[in-house]
Amino acid sequence: MVTLPPRAGRRAGIALLTAHAAWVSDRLAALPEAVAFVDGAVVPIVGVPHPIRHRPDERGGVWLADGALNVAGRSEFLTRRVGDFLRAEARRRLSAMVAAKASVLGLRVQRLSIKDTRTRWGSCAADGALAFSWRLVMAPEFVQDYVAAHEVAHLRQMNHGPRFWVLVDQLTPHARQAIPWLNEDGAALLRIG
Repeated sequence: MVTLPPRAGRRAGIALLTAHAAWVSDRLAALPEAVAFVDGAVVPIVGVPHPIRHRPDERGGVWLADGALNVAGRSEFLTRRVGDFLRAEARRRLSAMVAAKASVLGLRVQRLSIKDTRTRWGSCAADGALAFSWRLVMAPEFVQDYVAAHEVAHLRQMNHGPRFWVLVDQLTPHARQAIPWLNEDGAALLRIG
């Protein structure tokens, strides 16, 4: 996808791509491989690789056991079941982290949603509603902790000024480790699913 300024036309976009074709090609080649939710694929959960194991004769939906993500039922439901499991796990983990961090500030979060965002790991709306990418469940715990702290800090400071960063540091010790991880490894999470 190419995003152009509002007044730029299709012709300008094509000219831009043509002029920078080598750069675009290099960037596309550097993307991590896409990983579909299929039997045998390896998906990180809290940063730990878990192979997906289809268990067609078993019952119980989706569960973690023996280092694998086990999926019961018919194969045509495997992809949806894995996605649903990861979204539910993201909600469970992030809700607990957010509640703990909000209580440090004497706050209570009214609404938390899990979305399939591609440009932000989390967001805080003016009304205090927090939203997170479900893909965070695949990141290491220190990354999840940082993103939760970042968005909770926005409940007090809706900016990225010095006071905001003081709050972030009060809520998590992981910012200096998590920010580079997201910049270097976060794109790989967008290629999963």
